[in-house]
Amino acid sequence: MAEYETVRRSGSGVRTAEIDAGLRAHMNKVYGLMSVAMIVTGIVSYLVGTDLASFMAGQETRLLSPGMIQAMFSAPLSYVIMFAPLGMVLFFGKAVNSMSQSGAQMFFYTFAGLMGLSISSIFAIYTGYSIAQTFFVTSIAFASLSLYGYTTKKDISAWGSFLIMGVIGLIIASIVNIFLQSAAMEFAVSALGVLIFAGLTAYDTQKIKNQYLQVRGMPDGEAIAGKMAISGALSLYLDFINLFLFLLRFMGNRN
Repeated sequence: MAEYETVRRSGSGVRTAEIDAGLRAHMNKVYGLMSVAMIVTGIVSYLVGTDLASFMAGQETRLLSPGMIQAMFSAPLSYVIMFAPLGMVLFFGKAVNSMSQSGAQMFFYTFAGLMGLSISSIFAIYTGYSIAQTFFVTSIAFASLSLYGYTTKKDISAWGSFLIMGVIGLIIASIVNIFLQSAAMEFAVSALGVLIFAGLTAYDTQKIKNQYLQVRGMPDGEAIAGKMAISGALSLYLDFINLFLFLLRFMGNRN
């Protein structure tokens, strides 16, 4: 945030207007990429999830064959589908600088499709109404938290280390609880997950904003900002998806 205030004070009114316009365009691109990825995830999740629900109810499926569904949601393939998005995120963080902008964008949308496959079981577990209700609540919460991160004059970069450590702890606890099946641990993980990804939404929004202001004046700054928009969209996408899934554990009504 300090970088933004320094640039605003040091430039002329015209310069400030140019920065504000560039920043708005950058953030619009970030949210636009994120929105497309959310649509891809929603379509894949709904199509596969409703087929899974039909299969479990002994009804005819529309898209996938019963054999394919059984294979996808049984070990070991179910674990591959579950953890593949995590592997893709780690790979993207290391490889994004060597990718073209169009390649990075395609990778992001492919990841979004795989994430939709990974979470599709929610349509077999929870009622459609509770999923829609939770999505609506998550959207309001996400928009409010992201707006706070964008507009606040407070530097919240110090939250980063604490929140990242919290995410690592959540991943470890979630993996352990796959085997323990502890209701108490699931509740604790869900509650902490909501708090951590709420904080990450504000933190990542401010980080995306500050990173753009740091690079826009560099040589090839706009090209760098293009890839940064994709990385930023991925960060906010993950914040939204995880916030939604953790809230769904509290608000979702099971079939």
